[in-house]
Amino acid sequence: MSLLLLRVVLLGILVNFSSLVNGDTDPSDASVLRALYTSLNSPGQLAKWSANGGDPCGEPWIGITCVGNKVTEIKISGLGLSGLLGSQLDSLKSVNNFDISNNNMGSQLPFQLPPNVQRLNLANSGFSGGLPYSISQMTSLQYLNVSHNQIQGSVVVSFDLLSSLNTLDFSFNSMTGNLPQSFQSLTSMNKMYLQNNQFTGTIDVLANLPLGNLNVENNQFTGWIPGQLKGIVQSNGNLWSSGPSPPPPPGTPPANNPNGDHKSRENSSNLGSDGGGKSGIGGGGIAGIVISILVVGAIIAFFIIKKRRSRRLSTDREKLDNQPLAPLTSLEVQEMKPYQTSSTVSMNTFETPTVVNLRPPPIGRFKSFDEVDISPKFIVPPPKKINTAQIKARRYSIADVQMATDSFNVENLIGEGSIGRAYCAQFDDGKALAVKKINSSALQNPEDFLNIVSEISQLHHPNIIELVGYCSEHGQYLLVNEFHKNGSLHDFLHLSDDDSKPLAWNSRVKIALGAARALEYLHEVRSPSLVHKNIKSANILLDLELNPHLSDSGLASLTDDADQALNHNTGSGYGAPEVAMYGQCTIKSDVYSFGVVMLELLTGRKPFDSTRPRSEQSLVRWATPQLHDIDALAKMVDPALKGLYPVKSISRFADVIALCVQPQPEFRPPMSEVVEALVRLVQRANMSKRTHSIDRSSRG
Repeated sequence: MSLLLLRVVLLGILVNFSSLVNGDTDPSDASVLRALYTSLNSPGQLAKWSANGGDPCGEPWIGITCVGNKVTEIKISGLGLSGLLGSQLDSLKSVNNFDISNNNMGSQLPFQLPPNVQRLNLANSGFSGGLPYSISQMTSLQYLNVSHNQIQGSVVVSFDLLSSLNTLDFSFNSMTGNLPQSFQSLTSMNKMYLQNNQFTGTIDVLANLPLGNLNVENNQFTGWIPGQLKGIVQSNGNLWSSGPSPPPPPGTPPANNPNGDHKSRENSSNLGSDGGGKSGIGGGGIAGIVISILVVGAIIAFFIIKKRRSRRLSTDREKLDNQPLAPLTSLEVQEMKPYQTSSTVSMNTFETPTVVNLRPPPIGRFKSFDEVDISPKFIVPPPKKINTAQIKARRYSIADVQMATDSFNVENLIGEGSIGRAYCAQFDDGKALAVKKINSSALQNPEDFLNIVSEISQLHHPNIIELVGYCSEHGQYLLVNEFHKNGSLHDFLHLSDDDSKPLAWNSRVKIALGAARALEYLHEVRSPSLVHKNIKSANILLDLELNPHLSDSGLASLTDDADQALNHNTGSGYGAPEVAMYGQCTIKSDVYSFGVVMLELLTGRKPFDSTRPRSEQSLVRWATPQLHDIDALAKMVDPALKGLYPVKSISRFADVIALCVQPQPEFRPPMSEVVEALVRLVQRANMSKRTHSIDRSSRG
């Protein structure tokens, strides 16, 4: 009997000890909260919280609510917290309420947040930067509040999957650009607050939402307020058009008022009579018949044109089938399968295989290229007339430039492209600069040159080549830029001699990050967005510290889109499939080209190399099927690195590439997300010290 009692006592001790060790909280959730506590600078306001040990569910951790052993709510509003939110919040799968409003964070929002939240309140906490794209995947989200922060840039979040969202508050930030078209998917939206930002364009996308409260005051909206929104919208402080709004296009059905206004239905019930009991077709009925005939005719014409176009495309495909292999032409797009979410890789953990969510493809069928949206705001706008007083750069005389370049001596030639040649110039002050001589044939109108100069002179970013001056005399059009004698990334990767040392892995990641930041500036900070059109390693110049500087920014208007399509089809290797197909360059085609540059950094190969076997000539076509195979990936890495790189860093770098070179443009991430991913890689790559020894600081 005593032996049995002893066993019972020992069992009780073991159970209690296990409870003390493991606690009542899921170990993963507890670990994330401890890391969050450390990231927030271990504040005393978070009573009972601890960086080491402790049990969030079993102990009264302030602001924490649990169901069972899972954390379901984190409400730590108004506690004067500062610091960072860390990078592990996406592991909190059961959290449905995350409220960190009214604090003093003063930092960027993390890339990942709890993925299944229903209420997300980040208001008035000093957050800056842009909204994380991961919000796009929060399908349970009902309430989103990021008001009274310093959030900037255009809204890159997609709302296609957020049909449950009923309250959205973006007010009192510095958001810019047009409202996203995906707003039309917010079929549960009741309250929307957009006031005190810098939004532009129209609010037509909100017209058919079931809104009960809408505030768009103090923005830069234009156009007319849709009739469905009158009576519920607060709209002062915008640039609304005066006069009556234009009629809807012929055949457009009358808009329904989603707010219970039944006047339109009442009116429609009386269309069959004239109030005096007379029946028959009146003037309105005749007009309706005429409009119907026109609409039917237009539809028939549309299908005839589309059928003829299909025949032409079929003929073009037959011709292309007989051409030599070109890098990722429109035909090859048909053969490539986009990467699914399950095959992407995480930026937050080191496991292999890992999972990353830069921007997974949206749920639903894939669009054909006939349906690709080429948004007008991404197309380079025509230059506007300006005066030279707006140009923030020095004006050189042609005599000054000729002396500095020795009359454009071929010995000073440092580069040549489709729009002109670049020369090294030594001016009287002893400073070496680069002079780009623009071909007159590239200018449709010589007067446009000053507009281009004005635009470039306003580009200021540490990773973009700075315009120093210009010259426009005697039919000569010259740009004078800062000069980096270390040469281009193309030179480092493809023209290295036996005595030079290769770029270390850390340097390659740093170069990718700097170039990504330059593109982020052009795409998401500048307003309107600037499409570069010519992203390639030869246009990424390196200074003595191997910091990248993007050249040719702002020169997109000098490059005809049709010529761009021709160049991509004839073997450059940088062109996105839709550029080869349509000749339309957008910010998404820039993202694709950047992905190709990253492939160069990873493999050391040229984007298109006719000296290689046929199956390896196109770098994208050869590399993309292997980017998620860790064994194949190890064989793809530039042999010049001689294995001196962190394997997991290589894997994550490859996952960013895979998303950038998606065949479908809508699946490619915005550059702000690419920047976030590369920042993490730089931080982790710095932990590997063994790669530092093979860096070179100059090319002599």
